[in-house]
Amino acid sequence: MQILLVEDDHALASALQEALRQQDYAINVVASGEAALYVISTDPPDLVILDLGLPDIDGIEVLKRVRQKEHDLPILLLTARAQVEDKISGLDSGADDYLAKPFEMEELFARLRVLARRLNTSKTAEIAIGEVSLDINLKTVSLGGTELELSRKEYMLLKSLMENAGRVQTRHTLESRLYSWGEEVASNALEVHIHHLRKKLGSDFIKTIRGVGYKVQQP
Repeated sequence: MQILLVEDDHALASALQEALRQQDYAINVVASGEAALYVISTDPPDLVILDLGLPDIDGIEVLKRVRQKEHDLPILLLTARAQVEDKISGLDSGADDYLAKPFEMEELFARLRVLARRLNTSKTAEIAIGEVSLDINLKTVSLGGTELELSRKEYMLLKSLMENAGRVQTRHTLESRLYSWGEEVASNALEVHIHHLRKKLGSDFIKTIRGVGYKVQQP
């Protein structure tokens, strides 16, 4: 999953970026409202974490502008404004959730998991398709009851495919969920990950949609 973090506090943004990468999210960061609006309009992420106290445009105004075009994009407000009135204003303006600073990382992760489930065909923490089972909370994958060893990128790729079972995932979509901006990506990196997954899961589990992308069949 690709997340756009809109946060002008460099130290906090860096800490969140590293923590979210450890949770297997592809995380990109901008520090202003104008930059956020540009990214969302040109290359929409899967989810946005939006600070309200931005240097150029108030976060609520950013939220309202996004909602004029992107009605379904999940947006989590992250802010030091903890008054009830602020929470109500944010939610009424179109936010899906609200987390006040300071906060525990585990609570942020839990709220992101809830928002992520709304995007996917799977609504539970464990996804089972045929003999393949993926546990989102434990970050484990098993085949016929036997746990498999997957690299982080292999797990992230399989998770994206299984969460969207039955839907074709384009190469661009999959790469955006695996890599953040600035990461060096070999031209055949995605194909290499698919090849390794097929060796572990069976050659027929991940289908190639020629000229489009890949998909896992709906169970």
